[in-house]
Parts: sequence; structure tokens; C-alpha cells
Amino acid sequence: MVRLDELDLKILKTLQREGRITKVKLAEAVNLSPSPCWERLKRLEDLGVISGYHAHINLEKLVKPTLVLTEVTLRHHQHDDFQIFERAVQDIPEIVECYALGGGVDYMLKVLCHDVDAYQRLIDRLLVSNIGIDRYFTYIVTKKVKTTAITPIENLVEPPERK
Repeated sequence: MVRLDELDLKILKTLQREGRITKVKLAEAVNLSPSPCWERLKRLEDLGVISGYHAHINLEKLVKPTLVLTEVTLRHHQHDDFQIFERAVQDIPEIVECYALGGGVDYMLKVLCHDVDAYQRLIDRLLVSNIGIDRYFTYIVTKKVKTTAITPIENLVEPPERK
């Protein structure tokens, strides 16, 4: 695990809120001079703590997408069965997230489609593709209550001086 201090956490927190912040403004925001701030930022990138930068797109400004959560249970539970399913979902753009779960369900999919009909066509393709699906349960999202791209770093990572 990478060890972070308070300044590293401040840098990460600031970048999550303001991904396009200049290096000078970032240094000001975390109370560092630009050169040491840049060195810390470069270190965080080199260590893979910062894995990339992207624009968060407000899809609702462009379309009214249908968001579906889907529970998937596989027919068989051998290592190869999981590998086949996981490789298959990598190539399906409508599946924007996939989580392997412990318990009675094998996977939870987050699927973003144009409408319910498009979702059903996707499911039909998955069922005939022989990737091992035994059962699936569909949950249509009717209202987005909370969504964030901000990870609560300060609640998950404890700086060394607090331990």
C-alpha cells in the first residue's frame, strides 16, 4: 500500500473537485510552493494513485438514458466460467460497471441504455452468447438520488501521523 501524508491527501481531494486546476492554483490550495507540489503530484501519478484525468459528462443534458442494475447468477461456478463472463462484459459498452459479488448473486451490472427495449435486446444477446448466465434480475432505476465521482479519501485513508 502507498503511504500518504496530509499534503498528499489534500492534493488528491483538490484534484477530485477541480481536475483542471493549474499547478500554481493547486499549490496554493494545499499551501505548498509550486515545485514541491509538482513533485508530489508527479509521485502520486508515478505510483498509480492518480490513474488518469477525465471530463465528467452530464449525460442528462444530451439524452434521457435508461439506467438498469442487473443481478447475474452463472450456471456453473468454476474458474473458467467466471473468466468467460468477465471477458465478455469487457467488450459491451452499455455495461458501464460490473462487480463480482460474494453471496447468492455472482455479479451486479450497471447498464446504461437508450431505453428499456435496448436493454432487453442487450440481455437477449447475452443469453444466447453462451457466457454462462443462469438467471438475471433487472432493476430499472427510476430516480437518481445520489451520484458522485468523489472518493471520500479522508474517510478511507488514514495518514501515518494519526495511526
